[in-house]
Amino acid sequence: IALTAYGLLPILRNAYTGIKEVDPALKEAATGMGMSSFRRLSKIELPLAMPVIMAGIRTSMVLIVGTTTIAALIGAGGLGDLILLGLDRGGDINLILLGAIPAALLAIILDGILRLFERTSAKSGFRSLVSLLVIAALIAVGPLAFGGKVKEDLVLGAKLGSEPAILINMYKLLIEEETDLQVGLQPNLGKTDLVFSALQEGSIDIYPEFTGTALVSLLEQQAKSNDSEQVYQQAKEGMSETYDMAYLQPMKYNNTYAVATTQELAKQYDLDTIGDLKPVEDQITAGFTLEFNDRQDGYQGMKEVYNLNFAEVKTMDPGLRQGAIETGEVDVIDAYATAGYMVNLNLKVLEDPKNLFPPYQGAPLMRQETLDKYPELEEILNQLGGKITGDQMRQMNYQVDFEDRDPEEVAREYLVEEGLIEE
Repeated sequence: IALTAYGLLPILRNAYTGIKEVDPALKEAATGMGMSSFRRLSKIELPLAMPVIMAGIRTSMVLIVGTTTIAALIGAGGLGDLILLGLDRGGDINLILLGAIPAALLAIILDGILRLFERTSAKSGFRSLVSLLVIAALIAVGPLAFGGKVKEDLVLGAKLGSEPAILINMYKLLIEEETDLQVGLQPNLGKTDLVFSALQEGSIDIYPEFTGTALVSLLEQQAKSNDSEQVYQQAKEGMSETYDMAYLQPMKYNNTYAVATTQELAKQYDLDTIGDLKPVEDQITAGFTLEFNDRQDGYQGMKEVYNLNFAEVKTMDPGLRQGAIETGEVDVIDAYATAGYMVNLNLKVLEDPKNLFPPYQGAPLMRQETLDKYPELEEILNQLGGKITGDQMRQMNYQVDFEDRDPEEVAREYLVEEGLIEE
């Protein structure tokens, strides 16, 4: 409906312009010959205005294809999902092209089809317009008419990236192993605000959220402690009181910020902790995202807590950090502790003994009404509580991001190995 409304403007504007530009003398002649207003429109005005109308329809079609593609930014799915996933995986050109090329081809093909209609429109303007509208309606209604599916009891959503996709597949497998509930998945919905809004509105029922994100971004609170259990309890109580949501037990791994370097540099300067960078800070070039560079729990905090001041700091897009450290353009980067590229590039994570970075442990978040309706979910999903180490999560992310394994396959393999589901 939204795309239809969006696409109507160029069509209506061109239709109005085309009809208005018909020679008034021709209109007067048609009236003089006894034509009714409808007959004059169908026999005179529409055929003459059709080239302008078709230009509007072609413009509208291309706009709709483009808008549908970028609608992935708001969790609408489609080819844009592949583009966003490619960007999220550090600029995976294959995934980006896999989404961009079909979108471009679709626009070209639809434009070509409309050109064929345009060639015949001058002779039968009204009939061509009706035919075009019927075909457009069939294209729009077709997926609704033939796309029926089993009603799902629960819909699990996830943010962008391999890690959330793996986690919701674990949730799904555990739930379906122990209940008769039908579970659907909506991976790669978008970033935190969008996914949380979807949960509030009921578009999804559960998604994995990190304790630090729930506390700082959703509740807008400062952590009272950097102890992981205390951060979880603070977030759990806040989500319940503020949003009437249930926050189940978190997993063991901590996907917090990390500072990483190459194994070669770590050996050269004997680097094990962030503080070990202090003696060689004047020789270090850092590659940080703009967000990390400005955050108090990022580089600004490193300056205060570890008294660091690197020789040079290059700010860059998250997807460029991998290439920068791989080519030696920078010596250290900020990263997420469980990112798959940490394994791919064999990077060393420097320990944070002063607990500068707050805990970010993943845990299932849902509306309280969902848990009240399906109370068995708590025991089922809490089976993951305290499980999955940082190394295990990194390896699973690596398998999805760099070995192109399916998130469902990776999730199933882990659960079988842990004895949580049957093979």
